[in-house]
Order: sequence, then C-alpha cells, then structure tokens
Amino acid sequence: MTHARKQRLKAARLGIQAEAADWCWIDKIPQPPADVLQAAGNPRLRPARLPPLGMIGAVLGAPFMPLLMLLSLLADAEEAVKRSLGTKEEKARWRAKKEEDKRRDATIAQQGLDKVFDGDWHGNAGQFLLRWYSHSTHHQRLLLATQDGIVLAAPPRRVSVGREKRLEVVARLTASEATLVDPFSGEFETRLLLIRFPDGSWLRVDTEELRSDLHMYVLRQPLPDS
Repeated sequence: MTHARKQRLKAARLGIQAEAADWCWIDKIPQPPADVLQAAGNPRLRPARLPPLGMIGAVLGAPFMPLLMLLSLLADAEEAVKRSLGTKEEKARWRAKKEEDKRRDATIAQQGLDKVFDGDWHGNAGQFLLRWYSHSTHHQRLLLATQDGIVLAAPPRRVSVGREKRLEVVARLTASEATLVDPFSGEFETRLLLIRFPDGSWLRVDTEELRSDLHMYVLRQPLPDS
C-alpha cells in the first residue's frame, strides 16, 4: 500500500473524504508582540514536550547516535567516490542537481518562504498560527485536502507512538477561508506548501514526504484565472 493511500485511509476513519493527505509540521513560531499575545489570550506557542515513553526511547537511543553519525559519514563518502568515478553525463547531472538545489534555496529565501508565516500577526495566517497549538499540543498535523477546503487532524496531546490511533479533527478551513498552494508550481521538488488566506497572508507547512500527495493534488488544480 502506498504512503498516499495509507493517509487517505486514515482520513476515511475520521469520516473525511480526502482528495490528498500527508503528515506535516510547521517551523518554530516566533514570539508575537506582547499586545498581540495578550489579545489572543496568551495561547501556547510550542508543542508539548516528549511524553515519558518518548523520553525513555530518546535516552535508550542516545548510545547509538555515534554509530548512526558514522554510518551517515560513510554513506556521504561513498556518494562522493561514486561521483568522482562517474561518467561525464553522471557528473553533469550531479552538477545540475547541485545548481538546482542552490537556486531553490535562494528562491525560498528571496521570497521569504524560509519563515513560518508572512509576519503579519493581525492577518488571517497570523491569527490562525496563534491558535495552532491550542488545537493540539502534538508537533505534527495530518493535513487533508478535500473538495470543501482543508482539514487538519492530530492527537489532542503530543504522543511518541500511535499518532494515527488518536487522530481527531483539530481545525477546518473552507475553500473560501484558505487554499493550499505550491508557491513554485512544481518547478522545485520540495516539502514546502503554503496555506494561503484571502487577505494574502500565508502559513508555511512542510510535508513528511518530498513532493507529497498534497503537492501533486495542488498541481492538478486549475489556475485561479482559468
């Protein structure tokens, strides 16, 4: 069963007919101005800490970190050797890929998409972001694209295992309230998507899969002026 199919089955268990779905997360929320924070009721701005089971797992896994780092270094070294021994065509492809990655990163920074949102706390995205962890203290969301809009689901509280078993709908945005957008229209292969609001404000999410089911769904949608 494909990754995309699994996520849609999870949506079906919630009673939602999803056109596409994937797990996603947001970057660290910056500290809002004091008046904005107070007006919003001093909401939570960070996910909950790992539960005890997750902390135990992290402690038990710590001794294996040096081995994992060594394996990663060996994999990088092997890749470097392969590149040095590759054919002219392979080397050309690797150089092109490197240049493409640089262009992608530069474009992201130039458009301000390396931030979690557009920066306007009074905009729709900023106000929605303030409530993000009030809906659920879990660090991830299952983002579902439906015919009616966008649905976000998550466990009510942060868990280290079994996130799918505890899924609940934590937020809904109708098609008139927000749309899902690939800001590069498929030009770059990324995990980045925007939840864009009618006032022009936006919130960035990063999907679990590179060029996810959600990206492909967005690219299938007609352009706004069509």
